Amino acid sequence: MPNYTTADIRNIALVGHGGSGKTTLGDAILHLTGVTSRQGSVADKSSYLDYTDEEKSRGCSIDSAVMHVAVEKKEINIIVTPGAPDFIGPAIAALAGVETAVCVISAVAGIEVNTRRMMEKAREFGLGRMIVINKIDAENANSEELVGQIQESFGKACQPFNLPAGGGKSVVDCFAQADGKPDFGDVAAVHSALVDAVVEADEALMEEYLDKGSVSAEKLAAGVSKAIASGSLVPIFFTNARDAVGVNEFLAAVARYAPSPTAGKRRVLKTAEGETPLDPNPAAPFVAQVVKITGDPKSNIKYSLLRVHSGSIKSDSQILIGDERRGQRPGALHKLQGAEHPEIDQAIAGDLVAVARLDLKIGNVVHAGTPGEIAMPTFPTPMFAVAIEPKSRADADKVSGALAKYTEEDPCFIAERDPVTHELVIRGVGDLHLRTILSRMAHQFKLEVDTKPPKIPYRETILGRVSDVEYTHKKQTGGAGQFGRVVIGLEPNERGKGYEFIDEIFGGAIDLSFRPSVDKGIQAQMKEGVLAGYPVVDVKVHLTDGKTHPVDSKDIAFQIAGREAFKIAFMQCKPVLLEPIVNMEVTVPQESVGDITGDLTRRRGRTQGQDMLPGGFTVIKAQVPLAEVADYHSRLSSITGGRGSYTMELSHYEVVPGNVQQQIIEQARKAKEEARGH
Repeated sequence: MPNYTTADIRNIALVGHGGSGKTTLGDAILHLTGVTSRQGSVADKSSYLDYTDEEKSRGCSIDSAVMHVAVEKKEINIIVTPGAPDFIGPAIAALAGVETAVCVISAVAGIEVNTRRMMEKAREFGLGRMIVINKIDAENANSEELVGQIQESFGKACQPFNLPAGGGKSVVDCFAQADGKPDFGDVAAVHSALVDAVVEADEALMEEYLDKGSVSAEKLAAGVSKAIASGSLVPIFFTNARDAVGVNEFLAAVARYAPSPTAGKRRVLKTAEGETPLDPNPAAPFVAQVVKITGDPKSNIKYSLLRVHSGSIKSDSQILIGDERRGQRPGALHKLQGAEHPEIDQAIAGDLVAVARLDLKIGNVVHAGTPGEIAMPTFPTPMFAVAIEPKSRADADKVSGALAKYTEEDPCFIAERDPVTHELVIRGVGDLHLRTILSRMAHQFKLEVDTKPPKIPYRETILGRVSDVEYTHKKQTGGAGQFGRVVIGLEPNERGKGYEFIDEIFGGAIDLSFRPSVDKGIQAQMKEGVLAGYPVVDVKVHLTDGKTHPVDSKDIAFQIAGREAFKIAFMQCKPVLLEPIVNMEVTVPQESVGDITGDLTRRRGRTQGQDMLPGGFTVIKAQVPLAEVADYHSRLSSITGGRGSYTMELSHYEVVPGNVQQQIIEQARKAKEEARGH
């Protein structure tokens, strides 16, 4: 058994924008708690948390790292997440393993893109939140102004728990005391605001406060955890992690006030019978969820990090994965500490523990007999795509295997072979995301690939309708012939409803056994497309009549007849191409807003609105055809001098304008002719 209870556990994720100092804060925590003999550094590539070759060469985190320390007899599990917007997948996944998200913000850079995204994700997911303002010693830091911007952006629940003092060389506790000499602000006023936030989260404390005008320090301290868990308090701490200023004070606050698994967000197990809140009790039935997949860079052993939500697990426990009925034993249990993975005997409810070599994926539920699902935070749809081809054909299987490994580790990375273009396409959050994965593959597996822009995943559909389209397939050879006659009607289906095949034949015009053959032939043609070689979607086919030959009718004859009748009908029904439209959020300096909106308009984009951000930035929301933003990364960087960023997610499909459609059809025709020529 571990030497701590579930109530002693604190699970936090360090989130926020790249460069804010999350990894440096993690290294400082390891050193101050005696886990490491010296403080690691990202700058000199000695960080205990950015330990892979790729992270050292890039000087930034590309995956989350897990660590744990003991503070005031509390077990603090910490997931340190990457901050670059391109690597947001592992950062979001980390939220599934914790009760508290700690957003680290640079006192110099202020509120950035991922600051907003991760604060919002944590709020949506129902987690408690804390904020750490780091780098308070920097010459151009303005912590006072930043506190105002934080409150403006995230609400008045954000209140300083301490304040910097001595020119950023120390901090003053504003919760335990009402006086002191900070670099800015009034300790008494901050203390009063904290008291108000705490009592608002507890009716009993509120009544006592209103009756007596005060609440004892012990009762206030006991109420902080509840206030953080409910969202009525988002405490702000100040640190200079590089020089360990304010880090011990932050750790003490986490140990004392961060919600434990018994006090924080309760996960719910959704089963066929309904929803059951999970009891964070070591004696309850075992249920856990995978929140991270990682491969050891030296041994390539796959480790799956489990968040234990109820019960406990030992190396010889019988566990089940998802709906599987066959149990298995997890083998050795590991408590991850950066690159190290020492073994432990048992993990209890609330803890984070890793198992090795099991076939698991992020989000999988592992249990002792009650299968179900546990909600994960929502991930952005990866829309930035590149088509790849191994430089050596002999490496094709190896490339597929390597990509499968990365798709397991990153929920925002997809690798798939396009069924229409037959291209191997990888999709991620942005250009940096995909370039990093290909770089990792080259270094780790010695696999090189060529890249090119992928074909846009257009779709084909119809706007009109037609009836009584007939096609007869008749083929006579020396032996048995082929015969099949079909008559169909075709009409649009509701957008998103897909394909419907409706058998309206009365009597035996077509033998019952051949009607599925017509359906099969039509579906085969839909995959190949009719207009420009793209899949057909959202159509209804009515099979109304036909004819069967007693000898020559065969499955293949009716497949061909169905396919050819569909092609004729499709071209008579006002065929159109559909193109993917993406929702974009472009964050740019205010002086670039005009140039960006003009550029989006030229790309057939429709702006949906703008939000002003503190710090001189604006978020432009727009809907744009995916085909028009394939090169947007370089264009945005050029316009904003590298200060802009964007996200995009698939919204819907729309009809392609007529002039653009003709260009696409012509390109498809030329490509087909070239393919025949080869």
